[in-house]
Amino acid sequence: MEQPKFDPAREREFIARGWWRDDTLSAWLATHAQRRARAPALAWQDGTLTWAQLQDRVLRAAAGLRRRGVQRGDVVAVQLPNSAEFVISYLAICRLGAAMCTLHMPYRHAEIEALMRHGKARLAVCLPDRKEMFGAAGIAFDDIPDDELLEQNHPHPDAADVFLLLYTSGTTAAPKGVPHPYRTMLSNARLGAPEHKLDSRDRVMSAAPLSHLYGLYSLHCAWAVGACTVLLPAFSPPELVSAIEKIKPTALWTAPAHVAACRAAGLFDERDWSSLKLAIVSGSSAPPELIRFFKERLQSCAVTQLWGMTELQAGLYTRPSDPLQVSAATSGRPSPGTEIRLSAENEIEVRGVPLFAGYLDNEQANREAFTADGWFRSGDLGQMDGAGNVAITGRSKDVINRGGVKFNPAEVEMLLDSHPKILQSAIVPMPDAILGEKACVFVALRSPGEISLQEVVDYLLEKNIAKNKLPEKLVVVAEMPLTPTRKVIKGKLKLP
Repeated sequence: MEQPKFDPAREREFIARGWWRDDTLSAWLATHAQRRARAPALAWQDGTLTWAQLQDRVLRAAAGLRRRGVQRGDVVAVQLPNSAEFVISYLAICRLGAAMCTLHMPYRHAEIEALMRHGKARLAVCLPDRKEMFGAAGIAFDDIPDDELLEQNHPHPDAADVFLLLYTSGTTAAPKGVPHPYRTMLSNARLGAPEHKLDSRDRVMSAAPLSHLYGLYSLHCAWAVGACTVLLPAFSPPELVSAIEKIKPTALWTAPAHVAACRAAGLFDERDWSSLKLAIVSGSSAPPELIRFFKERLQSCAVTQLWGMTELQAGLYTRPSDPLQVSAATSGRPSPGTEIRLSAENEIEVRGVPLFAGYLDNEQANREAFTADGWFRSGDLGQMDGAGNVAITGRSKDVINRGGVKFNPAEVEMLLDSHPKILQSAIVPMPDAILGEKACVFVALRSPGEISLQEVVDYLLEKNIAKNKLPEKLVVVAEMPLTPTRKVIKGKLKLP
């Protein structure tokens, strides 16, 4: 697969400073299998795999995929839940020098066909009952031959090789392909794990799907230090808490919607979250009130925030030692080797070691995404304090223009998400013949019941919101359309 080129001067700088190294997943796995062969590499409700066992399963799957024709430079799609099968497939694909393209579990024929075609995927590893959606390219994980090991002299991948082809969640536009070489993602994790205070004794669990880069970051950080990965097949509040109580992870990757759902279900009362020493909250902006609530219930756990995206993995995060007022109100400071600046319009722009070089086969998107001097336009708006901590204030494309006065609804949404009746809210523009646009608020409730527009308005006025930012229509929905990381897909909210 061809990939956009990095600036040669920046490449030399990153290598000279030790940020980019010869990291590959194959090398990391081999190291851990040798140094901590009997230590747990994966754990889930019904079992575990040691590092030695994981390497054996990976080498067998790699040999099986090779027999199915997978070669270095190929793209192999994977549509599996958070499971040992997903992890083994990922590592086996990488051992062959191929690239994994993740397909989120909710995707069906239309999304699958488009992404498989654009990414030129040779094969797709999936659940048995999904093979028909992939046609001849589909193979169930259990059908991959595992009767022999990959030859020891099979060539290893290079750190400059593409190992991931991911697609943006497309909350406001058509998805775009994001190719990543090992050196962007693994350097970001290798440098980030110490910042999160992770080491080989930790047990890292992601409530987010591993098909998304936020979930993959939990794997990458765990593998950077040799920690155990705890697998949660799919999020639901009871399943999350049950896994925490039984398998006792020490670090949790989660999203604001996960925390809010657990709070709405009363699962912080008389349940044991005490194994956690670190919680990272990401995927969308978190209301400060929600972070404070989370920290109040997890007294011995560092509750932090992280900001990232498919194009760069982890760009900003608060550190475990940061005071609560920083972790509750901001997404923190840049990750090591990452630079952040704000444009004149307060858009967050990024460059540095984790940033991709450009979208796959999409020159128009690349022209729009990068500034003339090489900074990536994230589309997120922010404010930076004197210590370099950045608070996310909204998306540039979410701005509502009410009679020529523009405002970003993120501040209003954060306040509404703290309303005792509201689980999640989203504000979108609706056409108006006089003002051009007005604000319509969609809400999902914490429990069955009713809420009126006047209740919403009165609540916001009590919070001293300017009257021009008040929603002028209310729509109650049973549930929000969400990305895999529980971010609201506003484009799917239909005005009545």
